[in-house]
Amino acid sequence: MSARFIRWTVYVLIAIGFAVACVFLSNWQFERNESRAAQIELVEQNYDADPAPLADFIGADGELDPADEWHPVLLRGEYQADEQVLVRNRPHGGTSAFEVLVPFRDVDGRVFIVDRGWVPPGDGDSPDAVPAPPSGEVEVIVRLRPGEQLPASGRGAPEGQVPTIHLPSIAERVDGDVITGAYGRMVSEDPAGASALGGFDSPTDDPGPHLSYAIQWILFALMGFIFIGYIIRTEIVKHREEVEGVPAPVAKRPRRDHDASVEDELLDAR
Repeated sequence: MSARFIRWTVYVLIAIGFAVACVFLSNWQFERNESRAAQIELVEQNYDADPAPLADFIGADGELDPADEWHPVLLRGEYQADEQVLVRNRPHGGTSAFEVLVPFRDVDGRVFIVDRGWVPPGDGDSPDAVPAPPSGEVEVIVRLRPGEQLPASGRGAPEGQVPTIHLPSIAERVDGDVITGAYGRMVSEDPAGASALGGFDSPTDDPGPHLSYAIQWILFALMGFIFIGYIIRTEIVKHREEVEGVPAPVAKRPRRDHDASVEDELLDAR
């Protein structure tokens, strides 16, 4: 087996390995595109639906069905304002804002965490002011959201604050039967509080670049084979030239001027 054939085999194996990696990355992007499409469909289905009682979506186990995310629910009861918690470092209004979580005791006896909105940061580690929720019996419409994980870095937060909306951790600070499978982003409350908080933007329906990235990885895989094929063809052509040889160029004799030839003949005749 010639060294050239071994080298070509290595080239092809490299191209195959590169193609396998590109196919893996392409499939990953296709999966992300499908997941994003499913999220957009879920928002379109639930976001503007009619509000329903909390018990219709959150059963005795306190868990949220992923298919019910973003669905509006109607709460009736009272805020537990003295157990309010702030979530720090939330991106709103171009700042690291604070979201205001207030436990809400529903008429069914359970406590549900309501995210009333956000306030801008203050001069220190806390906002300058946090509008209080309305007192007494209130009707609140919220959209269901799943809780968040604790930060992987292990970072904490000052007293009265939390780093993320990790519902089991928040439940430890609150009295009562706290639902830990979901919380709600406030849509409206009646009666409304004395001062309004910053609201939440609607989820974007942008599918993202995942589909175009998937197609690009497929093209990269094809380009790898084309590039290896070009290298092998170039080596074949070069080897053929070396074996067969290239004919040496024949020197052309310069053509003499006709008048100069006639003068030479006359000189010879003399």
